[in-house]
Amino acid sequence: MTGYDLPLVNACLNGTATVLLLMGYAAIRSGRVRLHMTLMLTALATSAAFLGSYLYYHFAVRGAEATRYTGEWRGAYLAILVTHTLLASIVGILAPLTAGLALSSRFATHKKIARWTLPIWLYVSVTGVVIYLILKDYYPKA
Repeated sequence: MTGYDLPLVNACLNGTATVLLLMGYAAIRSGRVRLHMTLMLTALATSAAFLGSYLYYHFAVRGAEATRYTGEWRGAYLAILVTHTLLASIVGILAPLTAGLALSSRFATHKKIARWTLPIWLYVSVTGVVIYLILKDYYPKA
């Protein structure tokens, strides 16, 4: 594997985070608190691994050179990319905050914030995979 394989790795990490988030939501809805906690903390770790891998790829492998999509759906792509990027920065604050509230047993506040965190985090994870699928033919090969 080379650094040029990282976009696929990143998409897999985003997809894994999506599955973990959905399973974590299902667990809490069925009253399985311990399983919920395990799944959500694993989703947080997976998203953190994604962020590390993403930053490494874009700064160490690509030297901050952007991947440009020039296809016929450029407008839709840019709308997805802009919303993904803005919401990802919000998730970078909300996800650890939400986890921290639960870990400090502040469950009422955790629940209020989690109602916002989950859908935003899911959107970011899913659109991360969508962006990879749109760009996969535009990434340089080793």
